[in-house]
Amino acid sequence: MERNPVKIQNLNVDTFTFDEAVDYIEKGQVVTINPEMIDYASKHPDFANILKEAELVIPDGVGVQLGLKILGHNVKRIAGIEFARKIVEKNAADGKTIALIGAKPHVIEKAVENLKKEISGINIVYYHDGYFKDDTEILNQLQLKKPHLVLTALGAPKQEEFNYKAKKLLPESLFIGVGGSFDVWAGEVERAPEIYQKLWLEWLYRTVKEPKRFKRIFPTLPLFVLKVLKEKITGV
Repeated sequence: MERNPVKIQNLNVDTFTFDEAVDYIEKGQVVTINPEMIDYASKHPDFANILKEAELVIPDGVGVQLGLKILGHNVKRIAGIEFARKIVEKNAADGKTIALIGAKPHVIEKAVENLKKEISGINIVYYHDGYFKDDTEILNQLQLKKPHLVLTALGAPKQEEFNYKAKKLLPESLFIGVGGSFDVWAGEVERAPEIYQKLWLEWLYRTVKEPKRFKRIFPTLPLFVLKVLKEKITGV
């Protein structure tokens, strides 16, 4: 299976279906891209380079799906939390090892506890919360444990920057940035009901539940749409 990415704001986004993406990626870095990350990349060339060198870029944000549709690409959103969960289940079934990095100390401990209860055969060989300034010890532990899969919930751009650095040390491992997934897996945060997910309104549900997200989404999302419309008209 070969990649067939499309471009949006000078960044590649893969066009795989959910199942194709799961089957395609074995190692390297997965980026679950959203409009905020695209906006950040437009202002930070080093971060843009990380996204361009990722082995898989899936359209996590509904805004990216909408932007691609405006540009004439019918690419379905792949929810990062569902993708990561499927990869975890696949790795557990194959007897592969897993590491989790990120979130608050009590959150990651609960997430690990729940995953062990819910997924038969899961082998978590290392985990660490996201409250660290120096990543040297964590990178050393990853090199020692050599997990096949590393999930990082550090928020963008930190998780992408960490994964980019770590994959250079562990080229046979798979790294996925999962944002707030650990909070959901720990039971700290509730996912939007399925009806919201189907209507592309999961972002609205989460914003109502967490009003502080409003400043993060607006004006980024509408400005992103305007930039994409300009890209469609001018080609730039």
